[in-house]
Amino acid sequence: MSTNKIFKLSLLCAAMAASSAALAAYPDRTITMIVPFAPGGNLDITARAIAPALSKALGGESVVVENKPGAGGSIGAGYVARTKPDGYTLLVTTPNAIAVTPYMTKTPYSLKSFRAVGLVAYTPLIIDVNGKSKFKTIQDLMKYACANPGKVTVGHSGIGTTNYIGLIRLEEASNCKFSAIPYKGSGPALVDLLGNQIDVVVDQLSSSAPQVHSGNLKALAVMTANRVPDLPNVPTLQEAGVKGVDASTSTGLLVPEKTPDDVVNTLNKALQKVAQDPSVRNVLGKVGSSAISSTPEKFMSMIDDESKIAGKLSAEGKLKK
Repeated sequence: MSTNKIFKLSLLCAAMAASSAALAAYPDRTITMIVPFAPGGNLDITARAIAPALSKALGGESVVVENKPGAGGSIGAGYVARTKPDGYTLLVTTPNAIAVTPYMTKTPYSLKSFRAVGLVAYTPLIIDVNGKSKFKTIQDLMKYACANPGKVTVGHSGIGTTNYIGLIRLEEASNCKFSAIPYKGSGPALVDLLGNQIDVVVDQLSSSAPQVHSGNLKALAVMTANRVPDLPNVPTLQEAGVKGVDASTSTGLLVPEKTPDDVVNTLNKALQKVAQDPSVRNVLGKVGSSAISSTPEKFMSMIDDESKIAGKLSAEGKLKK
């Protein structure tokens, strides 16, 4: 073999070794979790609860949380879709933010822009009012709303979000019409509810729990089929006579579509450890959420299912741009 061929072979072997070493080293620097909503909401609370445990599960590399709110989550999601697919930028999201928002506004991404890593948490939805509201029960609220179409203002965390879809399903099930007010996340919506700027907020229990337990807000109903342990005295919508609504939020992680299999598998295995971490279970449990894990395929299947539902709602004119 000629000296030139030996040299080229040596370079190829060195390149392959370097590539293998780089892959084996993941992660070797800070990982950023992008929350596409304002601080104080469910996704923000969930991300900050799991960040330390995810760091531990990945060998101690730092995991930081960064908020990029706006446009129903599409600004933050679009940012992640454009980043280098190397596993160092993760999107914290619900299925709805990816599957529903594109039917309501122009987005710089589609479902094909992402790969699923897995689920991280499950959180019930609730209906909140100010602690001094004239609406003392869910029956009071529904009776007034049905008699006064569009008069009751309901804040939600943005177009296409779980909260927004929950509100649509509430209107469908009750045949009552509310005035929907979008925000850049649950945090800003709750601020306005506390300030009596709006009448109601449809929210995840996690972000409302502190204000509900303090008495500043009152939970009129949970939107799940069954009562939740954190609010044992709060009725379900079905108990109040509104049938067929079962609304909750599942939170998971996504990465850009071309992220390598090995990186996705490493992250998924880490999430399985995170779901079993006592500190994560404790923090999420205090705000009514449950730590969970799943395969990447299950989370992506949930997003696909939500997209089909959104397509149907859009065809019926119920998702307005």
